[in-house]
Amino acid sequence: MKETKKLSNIKDILDNLYCSYNKREYVHPDPLEFLYNYKEIRDREIAGFLASSLAYGRVAQILKSVSSVLDKMGSSPYMFLMNSKPSVIKNTFKGFKHRFADEKNLYAVLTGLRCILTEYGSLYECFLKGLDGKDETVLGCMKFFTKTIASVCNGSPGHLVPVVEKGSACKRLHLFLRWMVRKDDVDPGGWDKIPSCMLIVPLDVHMHKIGRLLGFTNRKQADIVTALEITSGFRNLIPDDPVKYDFTLTRFGIRADMDIDNLSRMYKL
Repeated sequence: MKETKKLSNIKDILDNLYCSYNKREYVHPDPLEFLYNYKEIRDREIAGFLASSLAYGRVAQILKSVSSVLDKMGSSPYMFLMNSKPSVIKNTFKGFKHRFADEKNLYAVLTGLRCILTEYGSLYECFLKGLDGKDETVLGCMKFFTKTIASVCNGSPGHLVPVVEKGSACKRLHLFLRWMVRKDDVDPGGWDKIPSCMLIVPLDVHMHKIGRLLGFTNRKQADIVTALEITSGFRNLIPDDPVKYDFTLTRFGIRADMDIDNLSRMYKL
């Protein structure tokens, strides 16, 4: 009974935070904002994949790098990739650099995406190809997608395309899936054949700290095991949508005016 009451109290707190902060006005600075520029899902999924792949490091540099890539692709990333020969793609992004990623890594990713679009028609269809009705999470379709893109890239994508089998949290890929699968005032959605209940929390340092504060994990290593434990904690609160609170909670750490320690003190987590 005590545990049930505790979970109920946590859910009330999280629901109140969701109502207060799950709004477009709190998106900036977040690479998610780039997805709002594309009405067509075939463009949004490409923009989202690139934005999430580059979502590491200082937020100002992330926004600058994502903007520089998408601006060169014009109003339709899909048409840019489908209408551009590999040599054009290579020349377009010559000199690109974002922390550990360079023009060769970006070129590899873009040519890989181009091959997937040619074979499957969309990134979505490629993900669905790896979806098994028996899967409880998106890990299966993630493995299929990352293996597929790695096999058709011209060169090495580096860490822009994670190796799921290595057991890392794959935070950026889970972030991308949250954007594309969920649909509310913040997440634009569009991939409606992948159930929200299969999503896994995009685990970064902020969500790891929050997961520990909430008592969802005691693990110190921010890997996929920890991500699954924290996701399970949220699933106990809301089975159909375990990453519902991800955007709201990660504002405490992304935005300068919202602090995790204040969140902890305010709600005695």
